[in-house]
Amino acid sequence: MGRLLAVFIWVMTILSVAMFFNPRWWFPPAITEHGPAYDQQYLLTIIVVGVAFAAAQIALGYAVWRFRDTGDGTRAVYSHGNNRLEMIWTVITALIFIGVALLGQRVWAALHFNPAPAGSAQVRVLAQQFAWNFHYPGPDGRFGRTDPNLIDDSSSPPRGNIGLDEADAGAKDDAVSSTLITQVDRPVELVLRGRDVTHSIWVPELRFKQDLVPGMDIRVHFKPQKVGRYELACAELCGALHYQMKSYLLVLPEQQYAELMQLPQGEFTRRVTQLYEQYPIPQY
Repeated sequence: MGRLLAVFIWVMTILSVAMFFNPRWWFPPAITEHGPAYDQQYLLTIIVVGVAFAAAQIALGYAVWRFRDTGDGTRAVYSHGNNRLEMIWTVITALIFIGVALLGQRVWAALHFNPAPAGSAQVRVLAQQFAWNFHYPGPDGRFGRTDPNLIDDSSSPPRGNIGLDEADAGAKDDAVSSTLITQVDRPVELVLRGRDVTHSIWVPELRFKQDLVPGMDIRVHFKPQKVGRYELACAELCGALHYQMKSYLLVLPEQQYAELMQLPQGEFTRRVTQLYEQYPIPQY
């Protein structure tokens, strides 16, 4: 029985490791400037953890095989271990994993701690149960005033979802959409806010996920590098209808993006619907 269990452990270890070599289980292609750095860091982490996992399971299988009950009545011998060896492998393990963590922080900080480049487009994002609201400044480049007291979820298009003050002259040319729209090869800065509970914006192709916390303005930026439409979802459990809180990211060529941002709200919404048909979701 001990031999069968050892073989089972080894076979399961081989199958588990083999799954990571199957492209079907990998990320979709990255579409951002920072994507390759994230993928490289993730691959490094997977290799380190994979080696540790495989070594531990192989050792476990060996122990099960080597110290199985042979039926000869031999009693098990208890060992207190070797303190020096335990200290050595604990220190080595700590150094490896702390090093991997520090490298990961470097990649993450480059995206979150540095200000957005000059000339970045800016989008204000307000998440609510269970919808996304993306606020664009319009042709004048200025955001209109918003007021929580003016929030009206029954408005259509969803200008009222963000409490946009229609009496403010700066708000006349603003656009609000449930779609995140960016220009290819141009940095974009998102100002993230939560209206009710904590949400999390996630687009796998962006290699980007960030919480939106009520009462906080969280600024993040990225640079999309491939035109297309990509799924956007909430990655933080935010209530009973959390699974319905999804939308899309549209990355447009420069000319299409510029033309869209010149349109008034009604035409803006209709044009976004047309662009959905022009840019189908990629199938991997």
